[in-house]
Amino acid sequence: MSTAGELGVALALLVAVVGVVIPLLPGPLLAGAAIWVWALVERTDLAWTVAGVVTAVLVASQVVKYVVPGRRMTQEGVPARTLLAGAALGLVGFFVVPLVGLPIGFVLGVYAAQRLRQDRSEAWRSTKTALRAVGLSILIELAAVLGSASIWLAAVVLR
Repeated sequence: MSTAGELGVALALLVAVVGVVIPLLPGPLLAGAAIWVWALVERTDLAWTVAGVVTAVLVASQVVKYVVPGRRMTQEGVPARTLLAGAALGLVGFFVVPLVGLPIGFVLGVYAAQRLRQDRSEAWRSTKTALRAVGLSILIELAAVLGSASIWLAAVVLR
């Protein structure tokens, strides 16, 4: 692959990292696609190995990013329907207020759902638990995308 092609992959990986932090683009999907395009162009054993390892890392992160925070929220007593309400209002917020509407809508949805069940302080405690879980989910996904980018970069430098 040419230097320009490798810069294009690097740029796509940078956009993927931004896509994890700002939920506008599917960061892991973009990272995986960029690395697979690189592997398809390179057609070497190293490139195929990197693409396979990156795919495994990204798929595993998608499982872990739901299982670990979900388990923590269940332990804290936040029911699934509360998270569903947060997700629904977050989706509405995403379209009403671009970029910041998703997290604002999520927080309001979780708080409102819990407020129907609990007093104000308990509802706020549940909301903070949900926010920490979302933060952990983002960190897991960010680590996977940064790890994938690092694996790709090491392969480019070592070949």
